[in-house]
Amino acid sequence: MPPLFRPASAAVCACMALACASPAQAHCWVGSRFFPATLTVDDPCVADEMSLPTGAIYRTGDDPALREIDLSVELSKRITDNFGVSIGPAWSNLRPAGGPSVGGWQNLDTTFKYQFLTLPESEVAMSIGTSIEWGRTGNLSVGADKFSTIAPTVWFGKGFGGLPPALAWARPFAVTAQISYAVPMWSRNVTVSVDPDTGAVSSAMTRNPQFLIWGGTLQYSLPYLRANVIDLGLPDAVSRLTPIVEAQFRSPAGNSFMPDVSLKTTGTVQPGAIWVGDRFQVAAEAIVPINRSSGKGVGAMAQLHLYLDDMFPTTYGRPLLALATAGGAR
Repeated sequence: MPPLFRPASAAVCACMALACASPAQAHCWVGSRFFPATLTVDDPCVADEMSLPTGAIYRTGDDPALREIDLSVELSKRITDNFGVSIGPAWSNLRPAGGPSVGGWQNLDTTFKYQFLTLPESEVAMSIGTSIEWGRTGNLSVGADKFSTIAPTVWFGKGFGGLPPALAWARPFAVTAQISYAVPMWSRNVTVSVDPDTGAVSSAMTRNPQFLIWGGTLQYSLPYLRANVIDLGLPDAVSRLTPIVEAQFRSPAGNSFMPDVSLKTTGTVQPGAIWVGDRFQVAAEAIVPINRSSGKGVGAMAQLHLYLDDMFPTTYGRPLLALATAGGAR
């Protein structure tokens, strides 16, 4: 994924249980609403699933721009019905115009996520969690940081199946949102250099800014249209599609003042579609930067996503604690 969207992913999460509703289901079903896994803004549920792989190609916002190719894998596992963990390594290849390319691993991402609210009748789901990008687990040559970054996060999803009959055509619409606050564990970097001729020692300090990372999706589910509104007799390949627009932005929020450096909001808008099968989904989106600092030109990304809770419902697709209980009962 573009650097903006590498979840500063997860480990110290959300034991704050705000008002609870009915327990989470396997996969992201909320009443009659299915929220598919999205490529940039995560869906609001916990589930047993795997993205294998997610690939992206785009030109960065550097000057001059670099061509970047990212390949990532993410594995998510429920510990309980409502609490899950995901882990995601990513490999990047950077190539400047006319120059040799360099490749390497990004820092490891982990995310702990707790789905504390599920309202089937309203098609609403919410989760809270914390993501951690682990410093020194990736290659500095591709931009991996030496320090870790922690990002408390909130996820939200809402379907519009409750609209009145006059707006039945709009019932397949749904929105999701994600907001997090990324805090580097080092507030600044200090670089020490020695002049080889004089032996003089000098140092330079740069700040590591905090960022507000926010975004959402707008999606129109043709499977929901067929199952809950009207069957238009569309071919199966078409009626399984969910057209979608994702958008995510990163805004400097703290520790960001640096002389001669101007930080601004960056982000992308990503139109595309998701094809939902019984045990997997396939998605593809364009990557459209919102300004020159966000990238140059239009990129693309695609993903194969496996529903492990549907593929292995009695083994891997069950929460770990449910498996332990079942094992002890035998």
